[in-house]
Amino acid sequence: MVSGARAGYGGWMLALTTTAAAPHVALRDVPEPTPLPDQALVRVRAVSLNRGEVTRLPQLPPGSITGWDAAGVVEHAAAGGSGPPAGTRVVGLVKAGAWAQLAAIPTSWLAPVPDEVSDAQAATLPTAGITALRSLEVAGLVLAKRVLVTGATGGVGRIAVQLARASGAHVSALVRDAAAAAALLGRLGACEVVERLDGDYDLIVDGVGGAIFGQAIEHLTPHGVVVNLATQQPEETVIFRAARFDRSPGARIYTLNLFDELASHASATRDLERLCGLVADGRLDGQVELECSWREPAAALDALLQRRIGGKAVLHVD
Repeated sequence: MVSGARAGYGGWMLALTTTAAAPHVALRDVPEPTPLPDQALVRVRAVSLNRGEVTRLPQLPPGSITGWDAAGVVEHAAAGGSGPPAGTRVVGLVKAGAWAQLAAIPTSWLAPVPDEVSDAQAATLPTAGITALRSLEVAGLVLAKRVLVTGATGGVGRIAVQLARASGAHVSALVRDAAAAAALLGRLGACEVVERLDGDYDLIVDGVGGAIFGQAIEHLTPHGVVVNLATQQPEETVIFRAARFDRSPGARIYTLNLFDELASHASATRDLERLCGLVADGRLDGQVELECSWREPAAALDALLQRRIGGKAVLHVD
């Protein structure tokens, strides 16, 4: 039985910890995290679910706390003096530990949240938003360029479509069922929604991998780039026609892993501030498709795993 009565004051808190049986998480009392000098202790209000973290749940040791994205309020500012003060609404990410009442978040991966942005919207931004933003920035200026987003109905894909269109690109969205997705993606900024690759693109943001990744390589302009976000399965072989790729001098493949990307930059704070600002201005929608209490997470986890939702699922830490 979980109490949560001591959370935040007696050295204990509630967290969703992994279990052997489905849905592979349960609320349990666990010790509070002890922040490092460059970490703020954040009281979490909302977390968003990412397919990558959800699919790994059965592989984690029982009792583990996972979760990357969190929105909440700074309970204790970083002892080293960096980051926002106590009481500030914030959004941030961690490598593990967001699915809890309290999370120790590096201040370089944390940003204030404007009043106009809800906790749910803020929680969608760290993993999906920064991944989409960095994917576009790999290609530099995309103004008036042709950009293709594969897996465009997913969490990263929907944000990538919006950011690319806001940057002045001609955006194409590749999906399995164009008729079903056309209205949604059109509202988000896609100039066309297609089911097959045709023509050449200056930038391809590939969130699908596999055969689609192989095809994408063949459809780059000279000096174009395909940014691969999808983790390939160990037994999966990607085939492409080298001659088709070679006709595009300077074209390249960029594999983007978010945490490796963050490690190579001094801070994610500015990225989160930019994304929050776009949401506050009404120019970006995190695409929250499902919201529920973290006390009943099974439906949200299953909906994400079974692909019944393409947008973001948010758990409220109540």
